Order: sequence, then C-alpha cells, then structure tokens
Amino acid sequence: MDQWITDLIGGLASPVLFLIIAVTLYTIGKGADWLVDEAVILSTRWGLGKAVIGATIVSIGTTTPEAAVSVLSAIQGKPGLALGNAVGSIICDTGLILGLASLIAPLPLNRQLASRLSNVQVGAGALLVVGCFPWTSPAKLFSQGGTLPQLVGVVFVILLGLYIWQSIRWAGSMPSDAEDTEEESTEAGSAFGTLIKLIVSIAIIVVSAQILIPTVSIMAERIGVPKHIISATLVAFGTSLPELVTAITAVRRGHGELAVGNIIGADILNVLFVAGVSAAATPGGLQADGQFFQFLFPAMLFILIVFRIGIFVSGDQLKRPFGIVLVGTWLLVTILSYVLSIQMH
Repeated sequence: MDQWITDLIGGLASPVLFLIIAVTLYTIGKGADWLVDEAVILSTRWGLGKAVIGATIVSIGTTTPEAAVSVLSAIQGKPGLALGNAVGSIICDTGLILGLASLIAPLPLNRQLASRLSNVQVGAGALLVVGCFPWTSPAKLFSQGGTLPQLVGVVFVILLGLYIWQSIRWAGSMPSDAEDTEEESTEAGSAFGTLIKLIVSIAIIVVSAQILIPTVSIMAERIGVPKHIISATLVAFGTSLPELVTAITAVRRGHGELAVGNIIGADILNVLFVAGVSAAATPGGLQADGQFFQFLFPAMLFILIVFRIGIFVSGDQLKRPFGIVLVGTWLLVTILSYVLSIQMH
C-alpha cells in the first residue's frame, strides 16, 4: 500500500504535496471527531464503559494498519520488521501518546478496570518476550536472539478472542459511565448504525494516515532531511498516528477514559493481534534478533511497568506530572535506541 502511494505521488509538484498534507491532516482530525462521538454513543447504547469500547472496538480499528503492515512484511520474508513494528508501537503508544494525552488534561480512570486491563497489558508484553526466548540455546540470547514460533502466534490469536470476551465481561460487572451522555443516546439510529459510522470514521483516519506519511516523507527528502532519519521517525510514528489523533481528540472532548482504554487495548493488540497474526501467517515464525533482547524488549517492559505503577499510585486520574514521566521515559528510550544503532553501524 505505502509503495503504491509513494509511486503515485512521487512525481507531483511540491505545492500539490503541501495541499495533500493539508487535506489529509483535516480528514484525520474530522475522522477522529466522528470516531470519538460514535464511540461515546455506542458505549451508552451498549451500557459498556468508554474505556472498554476504547480497549476493544476502537483499538482493533486503530491497530489494523500495524497488523496489515506486519503481516505483509512477514509474508514477504521480512519477519523482523513485523516484530519491530509491534514492539516500537507499544513503546510509542504508552510513552509518547498516553504521556501527551495526560499533559493536555488529567485522564479520568476507572481504577478497577484500568488495573485489570493494565495487568493484561504487562502480561502480554512479558508473554511476547517469553514466546521469543531461545529456550534451547539461552547462551545465544544477546548474539543471535530467538524466534516467535508459528504455533505461539496461533495461541496469541486464540488469546485475542479471550481478551475481547473477558473485557466485555469485566465491563458488564461495573457501573457504566453513561450519565453524561443521556442526550446523545436519544439520537436517532440503532447501535448497528452507530457501529457502521464508527468503522467508517476509523477507515477515514487510517487511510488518511497511509497517504499522509509517504507524502511527508517525500517532502522531507526534497527539503534535504536524511533518509535514515525519515525512516526511523516517520515510519514508526505513522503507524501510531491513528492512536495519537484519537487519544488527543478524546481528551479534548472530555472523554479521557476512551483515550486510556484505546492505548491499553492497542498495546495488548500489538502483541496478540499484530505479532500473533504475523507469526501465525509465517511457517518459520518471527525473528527476534539479539538487539530485541539487548534493548527493545527491556525498553518495552520498562515503559509498561512505569505505566502500571502510574495507575497504581494515581487514584482516579492520570495527572500531568505522570504525563511528564511517561514522555520522559519515551524520550530516554528513543535517544538510547539512536545511540545504540549508531554504535552498531
């Protein structure tokens, strides 16, 4: 998809590219507005909390581009890219996006539900590391790394179904946060119609992001930004753009629980959905080279544990100082990864 878009827009004049960037930024913003509105209406109609709608339906929608990129990479014989995409997205979602969202405004938390979902989030991250661990030759951990086998990928996909079912069960046992959306729930149209609108708004965000990132890449190259900087920043950022836009829009509209649910859900789905489906689709499994165990896995687990501790100490809100901690952790991890990659080349 990306290559096709790059070929299509590569020959266009710079003013046209600027116009494409402006239009896609507008459609991403509009799509996010609709997405948040429809998700709130749906949570009211179904009697589920916004956090659960965020952690299931919305995060499945926003992680679909990651899954598509990763599965295609795995099928095309680049399984390392598939795993790197999943791990990189978890680090970016939890550190940068949740951090920025809580800097804009304190994020309301349903402590019990957030704790349960966050336990699954940390558990999924740990499961990914355990799944990739070279149990037969642990001495080669940091040099050769390991593999996420096809069978483990299949197990992850089964766990994905269990996670969605369990999230809805947890939500059913808790009071809904629907008191502020009474007037929205009386709008015409069924829950099915709302779900269709929700899916369409996710599609608008995802397609716009798929067009925006290659366009910005080409513009950056024309201005003279080095290629390796573009690929390291824009490509990783691009797949997380739907989560970023959704989280910031949800917070601005006063639905912070939706943002928290969406990010926790996206992290869990990056393991069970993105890595799981990619591994299940590849007979040889996904390769996790030594660098994953030297740096990427520890960084991912570190940022997830920092967030888990944050929920534990935060009470009923993720406050701004904790946002600074999350963004700071993400910056530290990003700078360290640049330093390490420079040393290795």
